[in-house]
Amino acid sequence: MTHLRKTTDKSHRKQGQIVVRRAPGKATEAILQYGPLRLRAAIGRSGITSLKREGDGATPRAPMRLISAYRRGDRMGALATGLPMQRIRNDTLWCDAPGHPAYNHPVSAPFAASHERLMRDDRLYDVCIVMDWNFRSRRRGCGSAIFFHIARRDYAPTEGCVALSPADMRRLLPYLNDQTVLTVL
Repeated sequence: MTHLRKTTDKSHRKQGQIVVRRAPGKATEAILQYGPLRLRAAIGRSGITSLKREGDGATPRAPMRLISAYRRGDRMGALATGLPMQRIRNDTLWCDAPGHPAYNHPVSAPFAASHERLMRDDRLYDVCIVMDWNFRSRRRGCGSAIFFHIARRDYAPTEGCVALSPADMRRLLPYLNDQTVLTVL
């Protein structure tokens, strides 16, 4: 049986790296590795890119620190994690308008500029982890809302995010904190 160390263990800093590699022969699926774990993941409909642009559907090839998380409280009970976590509300939005000052940041409804609603009808954002892609140091048009979230049942491609099954996300969450880095290769 494989054992993982939780984030409260001081050895976590060595194990706090998540690596995502494209699955052999599948441009929109990946293998996510965390310590001894290997998990199936969905990635962007345009595969992986080093030149991420808004709306291109590609997952950025980069190291991205995990910043915080959102959860659907009506669908997900309490979740064990070292990440700061907020409950998604009906007015929780994410700005994806490159020309707006709130570009690639959370905003609240009503909000006139282009945005994505986090309270989705599907389950994709039942757990939604914000990664530091174009977040702390933003460049207009270089991609927004690149999250680590729940995959569709058939692992259909994302719009550029990394996605896991609900069971795998629950399994991984206790080991994550705001020092964890997810690297897409």
